[in-house]
Amino acid sequence: MTESKSLKKILLMGLDNSGKTSILLSLKEDTNLLSFLSLKPTKGLKIESLDTNQYDLNIWDFGGQEQYREDYLVNFYKYTELLNKIIYVIDVQDIERYDLALEYLQNIITLLARDRIIVDITVFLHKYDPNLTKNPKFENISNIVNEKLVNRISEMIPLEYNFEIFQTTIYTVFEQNLIKKRGNQ
Repeated sequence: MTESKSLKKILLMGLDNSGKTSILLSLKEDTNLLSFLSLKPTKGLKIESLDTNQYDLNIWDFGGQEQYREDYLVNFYKYTELLNKIIYVIDVQDIERYDLALEYLQNIITLLARDRIIVDITVFLHKYDPNLTKNPKFENISNIVNEKLVNRISEMIPLEYNFEIFQTTIYTVFEQNLIKKRGNQ
């Protein structure tokens, strides 16, 4: 007799070009680099199903362009039935749009509270890529992220909501196993 797994519904939201679909590919354990290189902006909403050991997941990948964001907020109630979690993605390299990303997150939280929907919220501070701090533009990115994102996110999420904030990058999906090497150390 097999145990039935519970179904979990996750909304994957954030601004355009924040890396939501790349994260979805990572969750699907797609390690084909061409899959990442051929990504196009998500238009509207795409729903992906994933089967894990514990759960069957329905992940709703929301396109982040302005025209879609406005519609999602106006019709938010249509997307929240049986909702378990929101993953909100912010591109840490897009410093100029931090305020816009935080405003969108605040709008989502306001609608959750209005509709009395208590779900876990996970924020991915994404594109925290290896060697990022070697670029002079991002040498102080940790301080900037703490000051302009982490602290503000922590303050905006009401106490009744559980939340987690992660630094993420798609590069953790790829593993290197040296099979053969020629040459000097």
